[in-house]
Amino acid sequence: MLIWKLKRGNADALCRIYEKYRDDLVRIAAGLLNDVGAAEDVLHDVFLVLVRSAGNLEIRESLKGYLMSCVANRARNLNRTKRVQETVDLNGVEPTVSNLKGPDQCVICDEEFKHLYNAITQLPYEQKEAVLLRIQGSMKFKDIANLQATSIKTTLSRYSYGLDKLRTMLNKEAEK
Repeated sequence: MLIWKLKRGNADALCRIYEKYRDDLVRIAAGLLNDVGAAEDVLHDVFLVLVRSAGNLEIRESLKGYLMSCVANRARNLNRTKRVQETVDLNGVEPTVSNLKGPDQCVICDEEFKHLYNAITQLPYEQKEAVLLRIQGSMKFKDIANLQATSIKTTLSRYSYGLDKLRTMLNKEAEK
């Protein structure tokens, strides 16, 4: 329904789409770019293109998957052209923590989030992309494979190797 309204120029539909997917899209872009500021720029670029092409928009499966693909493509292009090698300022990325937890549990969750995020930034780009799009974006492996222009087997390998490297890095961190 939101897509239908967006195609007809409804500004409220655009706002609802932005609010609904913004956090997930920024997290994925930040993970792929290692830069929260650039991630926000990518998000806004994607939504600017969405507004400009709303009348011609043809989404085959899901709006979320379409937006995730757009963000991943934009991030990949930015990485290619600028070779972003900066570290992420984790103060700008808010971890998702339940308000039902006590302060001590929140501190533990925040620390765990920082360790995980730092480990993710160290993965090779293709593995990072496969892991983030699958876990954060809930994309199917066949969609990730199409996005990466590889076979499903290659995408599964990238995902598996990425998870293995994350486990190794996080286990080493836990042993310290």
